[in-house]
Parts: sequence; C-alpha cells; structure tokens
Amino acid sequence: MSIVTVQLGQCGNQVGQELFDVLSNDAHDGQRKVYSKSCIERFFHETSSGDYEARAVLIDMEPKVITQSVFKAAQSERWKYGDHSHFSQKQGSGNNWANGYCVHGPRHQEIVEELVRGEVERCDRLAGIVAMMSVAGGTGSGVGTYVTQSLRDTYPNSFIVNHLTWPYSTGEVIVQNYNSVLTLSHLYRLSDAILVHENDTVHQICARLMNIKHISFSDVNKVIAHQLGSVLQPALTGHSHGDFSRNPLGELLSSLVCHPEYKLLTLCSIPQIASSSMAYSTFSWPGMLKHLRQMLIANAKMEEGIDWQVKAPPVMPGGGFSTRSQRGPGFNTSLANLLILRGKDVYKTEIGEFQDPSIYTEWLKPTEALSTWKSPISFNKYEKCATVVSNSQALLGPLDRMVGKAWNMFASRAYIHQYTKFGISEEDFLDSFTSLEQITSSYKQL
Repeated sequence: MSIVTVQLGQCGNQVGQELFDVLSNDAHDGQRKVYSKSCIERFFHETSSGDYEARAVLIDMEPKVITQSVFKAAQSERWKYGDHSHFSQKQGSGNNWANGYCVHGPRHQEIVEELVRGEVERCDRLAGIVAMMSVAGGTGSGVGTYVTQSLRDTYPNSFIVNHLTWPYSTGEVIVQNYNSVLTLSHLYRLSDAILVHENDTVHQICARLMNIKHISFSDVNKVIAHQLGSVLQPALTGHSHGDFSRNPLGELLSSLVCHPEYKLLTLCSIPQIASSSMAYSTFSWPGMLKHLRQMLIANAKMEEGIDWQVKAPPVMPGGGFSTRSQRGPGFNTSLANLLILRGKDVYKTEIGEFQDPSIYTEWLKPTEALSTWKSPISFNKYEKCATVVSNSQALLGPLDRMVGKAWNMFASRAYIHQYTKFGISEEDFLDSFTSLEQITSSYKQL
C-alpha cells in the first residue's frame, strides 16, 4: 500500500524534500531487496524510464521553494518529483491564515484536487495521505487547512495524518499564535492524527547533539526527516505475520489514536549524533531503551539534559494503577505509545520497562497501550535506532503557552482586522479557543 504526501507552503515543501531524500537513500543502501521494494512501493512510483518519482504533491503560493525542492530532488539522481505534481502562484498568503483559508484555498481547490487525484490513481492501493505543513505562516497553515478539509470530503474513508511544524516560541511571525490556534482547532475535526515537531526542540538537537555551530533550516529539516523516516519506513508489526506492514498509517493510528478526543502525537528518537561521530560511537539496546523511557516519562526530546529525578509512581498493591494525584510534577502520562526499534540484534531487546502500568492512563491496560514495531535492518546509517511515537501530555505546555499568547492578543483586538477582512469573524476565533481549551482539558485528565 502506498502513501501520498501533500507538501504545503515553504516549511512543508522543505521538510518533504528532506524526508524523501532520507527514504530514498535508505531504500538504496545495500543489498536489501525485500525492504527496498517495500519502501519504494510505499513512497515512490517507478516510471517507464526507470526513474523513481515521489508520490507527492507540492503546493505553495510562491514558486521559489518548490523550484528549489524539485531541483534538489533531480540533483540527487536517486529520485525526483513528477513533472506535473506541483502547483504554485506568484503571490503568497502574507502569513495570514484567513488569506490562505478563505481566498487561496477555495480559488485553487480544483487544481489541487486534480493533482492529488492523479497521485492517488497511480497507487495500486492507497494507505492514506500525509499532509506536511507549518502552523505559523499563511500558506502552510491556511491553505493547508483548506486542502485537508477538501481531502477529507474527497476521500472520506482514507486515513489522513497531518504533520505540523510548530514555530519557534520566540516568534517567526507576529501573528503566528493566531495562525496556530486556527489551524489546530480546524485540523482536529478533520485529521485522523496530528504529528507535531517543535522547532525549539529540533534546534536544540542540532546544537547540543549534532554539534552544528551555525544552524540552518536545512539542518532542522534533516533532523525532522530522520525522525519521520524512522516511523514511516517498513517494519514488522504485531499484525504483519513476518512480512513488512502493508498498511502503515492504519497500524500507526490503531496503535495510538484510540479516541477522537486524543489526536496529538509527538516523537523522540535515540541516538542522534553528528555523522562524523558515528564511526566512533557504540550503543547498546539496554542503555538506549533506558534513556528513551526516561525521555518519555520526563517529557525530554533528547537524551542530553534528561531529568532523572522524574520517577514513575509505584504500582499499587494488588497490581492496581496509580492515580493522577500520585504522579509527581513533570511526569508525562501517556495514553498510548508506539515503540519502533531498528537495527542489529533487535529481537534480543527487552521492552518490559515500557509496559509499566504507571506510565499510562488508568483506563487502558499497558498491553493495549503499548505497540512495538521492529526491523533488523539498520536505518539511515545508524546501526541501532529506537523511536517512540507518543500520544501523551507532552504538548500540554506548548499548547497552553500558544493559546495564552493568542488570547492576550485577541483580548486587545490586535491584528483582528487583518483576519475579518478575509471573512474570519471574532466568533470563529472564540470557537477555536473553545475547541483548544477542550483538548487541553482532556489531556490534563489523563
């Protein structure tokens, strides 16, 4: 089954291009015919001339980034984008969600739908659609939300996962919190799951783990692409019966999204080191999994600076579950986790620590809340690689801060006129705030 990727705006197109680079390099690395074939079928279409075209649609309201992405893909000589798989205009959305959602989205709906339909029809079987976008700007967030709504109407029975890049907290755009509130509240009604990467976190990984001195967007996007690839590449799941999973998005969602009120997913991987250090580094599964579990419960996105003082509460006498009041400050409670292990000796790993009932909410058994995927094949030049995708309280802090900043601006009516002139009313803002407050409240109850 194949996945169609829809790349929206500057961020979505840049992250998407890096992701396909990772996927292509990994698929062509060594003599791994079954793995490579499964990867290529999932993400690429082989043309009559033998070229591998990404199953992707590129959309932006300005041509520059799409032109760069298409050029970089062709330069790799491993894969390329289709000649008719992209659409751009000469005028952007001005970092305004309303302009993207109310103007550009409806204006170009038919063209975008036709491009996506072309990619879907080239799939023997569609596993689902992944829409990649930022929440800060106008095209990624506004047009991206409208396109997701259009896709949901066109493919009501297909899985749709949105990958969102969360803006720097210091601010890239003055109205980024408005755009983020409107995007998240709308996508929550449309998407099957929302997978989030925070720019602040990825920037720290680049600085402290990758030892990059002058960090560019390309460096940040490479880290995001590595983490996404570690999830999306073929693996053996609990239901695959010895073959690589045929329905990756379906299994991802069935593992993690058990209730429509809980759709926010975060991701952390280990190890993450500079490529120049790989030859001199060794990692053991027990050590990696110990660090990854602590990263999970302490809500740390990288192994450096983990708070080891955060402890899971002891299991109650008789094997009962701990209650929220028994969990200390800083403890990250999970609804569900997906543990993905790739590389040497993967079948010798012990994952019992991730089945600790105190990690999870009271109303799910650990055996139901934890899923594990494994592959004996190394990924992206890492001999061993472990990733956990978590549906947990990890985004409560960033979500609270973002909503708080947006509300403070809204209370003073700052920049509201820039949205109302495109058709977004104050009532639309209030509905979005209410929606996100409900989501925050639900996650706090875990």
